[in-house]
Amino acid sequence: MAVELHQVSLRVGAETHIYETDLTLQAGQFNILLGTTLSGKTTLMRLMAGLEKPTTGELRVNGEDVTGVPVQRRSVAMVYQAFINYPSFAELLKLTPMLQRLPSELSGGQQQRTALARALVKGAELVLLDEPLANLDYKLREELRDELPRMFADSGATVVYATSEPLEALMLGGYTATLNQGRVIQFGQTSAIYRRPENLTSAQVFSDPPVNVATIEKRGNSAYLNDTVSWNIPPQLARMPDGTYRIGLRPHHLSPNTGRVEVEGEVQIAEISGSESIIRVNIEGNNWVSETHGIHGYEFGQRASFFFDAERCLYFDADERLIDCEV
Repeated sequence: MAVELHQVSLRVGAETHIYETDLTLQAGQFNILLGTTLSGKTTLMRLMAGLEKPTTGELRVNGEDVTGVPVQRRSVAMVYQAFINYPSFAELLKLTPMLQRLPSELSGGQQQRTALARALVKGAELVLLDEPLANLDYKLREELRDELPRMFADSGATVVYATSEPLEALMLGGYTATLNQGRVIQFGQTSAIYRRPENLTSAQVFSDPPVNVATIEKRGNSAYLNDTVSWNIPPQLARMPDGTYRIGLRPHHLSPNTGRVEVEGEVQIAEISGSESIIRVNIEGNNWVSETHGIHGYEFGQRASFFFDAERCLYFDADERLIDCEV
């Protein structure tokens, strides 16, 4: 099913929930809506389903304008974050032993599998999954996340999947739209969006922990973070005028022990998450985060050095648009 949004917006009173949006979903593929809470993911899904009518614009399905068509007359299924139970059957979802049980007798993972089974059994051409794994524990999330692409691969359905987790988007693959405050910032292949965000906002949406941001000065072939920290810029940037730019550096590219560029800062907090250390540090007034493998202990207020490789930086111009160079 080809789904297209043309200049679709939604206003409620004086508030704009969705700004004018043009978006063409990839038919028969996973289409991910990635953004934080209140970015507009659920609202966009409700517009696609026909549960909300847009203030402006139109929704086209297979080229036909269905903006005013009620949800009951659309080939659409929606699975929410909350567990919803239906007595449906899908061998693919490993529910056979549970068919004789009442909803209250099912675990959270079994309940959400049942909701997904209903979407499959319905045979809908458009399947909307609104953070369906958010309420599950880690192990169940991992298991179902691996299963989801296989579940819908043979259905031919166009799947829209909302998530606030960049890692989940990367694991699911397909295509991703980054959302921020009711706006679609960028849409394309998930891996391409991650590697080459069009602007700083898209890079920030696609990073958890947050992408590290700083202002630099370009002078000649060098970038200066301050008077003592500088590095050679990529050759493609040498033709850019000297002046002020912004850089973005992902937390896993800032290391406490490896890298050619050294920066020093004051540790604010150090957390252990599984086998990863997440260290928040103030560097020249910038609150940066290092996410690195292994256990690294720091005290609050401790001065410490961190390292990165300059080619890992994303460079943005004064309008926070990505400067076109491979890094």
